[in-house]
Amino acid sequence: MSKAIFQKVARDYGIVFPGAMDMLPKGVAHDINLAMDAQPNLVTVSSAGIPYFLSNYIDPEFINVMVTPMNAVKIFGETKKGDWTTMTTMFPIAESTGEVSSYGDYSNNGSVNSNTNYVNRQSYQYQTVTQWGERELEMAGLGKIDKAAQLNVASALALAKFANKSYFFGIAHLENYGLLNDPSLPAALTPATKTAGGTTWAVATAAEIYTDIQAMYAQAQVQLKGLVTRESPFVLAMAPEIEAQLTKTNTFNVNVIDQIKKNFPNARIETAVEYDTTGGELVQMIFDDVEGQDTGYCAFGDKMRAHPVVVDLSSFKQKKSASTWGAIVRLPLAIVQMLGV
Repeated sequence: MSKAIFQKVARDYGIVFPGAMDMLPKGVAHDINLAMDAQPNLVTVSSAGIPYFLSNYIDPEFINVMVTPMNAVKIFGETKKGDWTTMTTMFPIAESTGEVSSYGDYSNNGSVNSNTNYVNRQSYQYQTVTQWGERELEMAGLGKIDKAAQLNVASALALAKFANKSYFFGIAHLENYGLLNDPSLPAALTPATKTAGGTTWAVATAAEIYTDIQAMYAQAQVQLKGLVTRESPFVLAMAPEIEAQLTKTNTFNVNVIDQIKKNFPNARIETAVEYDTTGGELVQMIFDDVEGQDTGYCAFGDKMRAHPVVVDLSSFKQKKSASTWGAIVRLPLAIVQMLGV
């Protein structure tokens, strides 16, 4: 188009092309000979656009793989005993004894005494090592990954998972026991046979489930001779699959949880996958304390000890360690078990 046409468009229609001008004179604008040097076919491969990774987006929010909850401490509490140099602990048990006699002004009959025993437990020390290289960190950074931070999280998780497992099962070949296998625990009760057959809560009615819980409380009274009441705080510990059965409702539209809360106002329910044992589903009724004495607790020497970072030629490593006493069951008679629900 000529300058005159550009000026007319700007004047009549308000469409402006600043600096527009004729590139070729009219006489040669349509001369096809001027384009004869154009290549008729491509030498290169047909392009689909830019490399795909240039339009790729990496989400900065990581999806972390789930691990099962570590609920031993929620169920039984936790305390520190000694440190990483402590190899054994002795827990003293004192029992008062005595007898009386008929009074007489000159009589010296009657006596009292105290009998003391010591229960021994052994500590287990464990560790894990994290290591990372300089190039490894740089390459992970290209993928928006803070590798060193992730390794630190992994090491802390590994120690915590092991501690939780030791609180339930202790350490084999040591005097170190867990909440589920301490040799002082009373024998487990057997659930009542259900109308639908078997003993499991999966086939039980709400009334039948609550009857089993009543049986556990009745056994607690047998073991403790009235030292606990319905108002005494206790925890009902079980596997998550079994806890789901507590939502079953009876003919009066009242579920098992409602009945527990009404009759045992200070009861609480906790779950842990460890209660799904090889011998069947286990439920424990654990009273928090008896006459001011703790029923027990999970115990550790060191929760986590971070040792110095060691610098190598082009890499780093660090050891982290901890120690566990397992679960210390101080009053085994304050725990009632039922296996096979």
